Amino acid sequence: MAERVLVVDDDETVRDVVRRYLERAGLAVTVVGDGESALAEFARQPADLVVLDLMLPGIDGLEVCRRLRRQHEVPVVMLTALGEEEDRVVGLQLGADDYVTKPFSPRELALRVSSVLRRARGSAPSAVPAELVDGDLRLDTVARQAFLRAQPLSLTTREFDLLSFLITNPGNAFSRQQLLERVWGWDFGDQSTVTVHVRRLREKVEEEPANPKRIATVWGVGYRYDRTG
Repeated sequence: MAERVLVVDDDETVRDVVRRYLERAGLAVTVVGDGESALAEFARQPADLVVLDLMLPGIDGLEVCRRLRRQHEVPVVMLTALGEEEDRVVGLQLGADDYVTKPFSPRELALRVSSVLRRARGSAPSAVPAELVDGDLRLDTVARQAFLRAQPLSLTTREFDLLSFLITNPGNAFSRQQLLERVWGWDFGDQSTVTVHVRRLREKVEEEPANPKRIATVWGVGYRYDRTG
C-alpha cells in the first residue's frame, strides 16, 4: 500500500504541483488549504508524513505542528518563506524533521519527502549495529527506539538519526556542515538546523543540558560525542 502524505498549503497552485510530484514518486496524497482542515483530515485518516506550510489562514503551521506533536510522531516537512528563519527554528524545536524554503523545486521537495519517509521506516544502514549502548542510554536501531535509564525517549526521525550517528562515532568532532551532509544528506542548507537538533537532544539525554557530558561543543568546529559508559 502506498504511503500517505498530507499536504497543507493555502496556495492552490502549490498544492496541485506538490501533489503531482509526490504522486509521481508513488505516494498517496491528500491536500488541504488550512490548519483546521489539516487537523480534521489527520484525525480522520492519519498520514505517514505531513508537508506543512507555516503561513496558513486561521490556525498557522506552527500551531498545527504543535498539536500534531502532542499525540503523534508523524514526520513533518515544513514549507517556509525566505524571511521566516525564526519560525523555521521554532518549527524544528517543535519536532519538524525537515524544511524546504519557498520558492522551492518540487523535485527537491519530493526527494526530501522520500528521504524522511525512508528514514522513518527504520531502514538503518547495515554498518550500524542493531543496538547502541552508552551507559544508561540505549538505542535499538532496528525498531528505532531510544531508552534512557530504561525509560523510552520521544525522538523525532532526525533526532534519532543524529544521535545514532554521533554514538557510532565517539570522540570525533564534526562540523555542522559535515553533520548536514552525513545525517541529513544535504550538500547545502541552514546550519542552524543542526544547532536546534543538538539543543533538543541535549534536553532529552543530558542530566544538565547546559553542562552536557555526552554531546560536547567543540568551539570553532562543531560537536563531539563523549561516551559516559
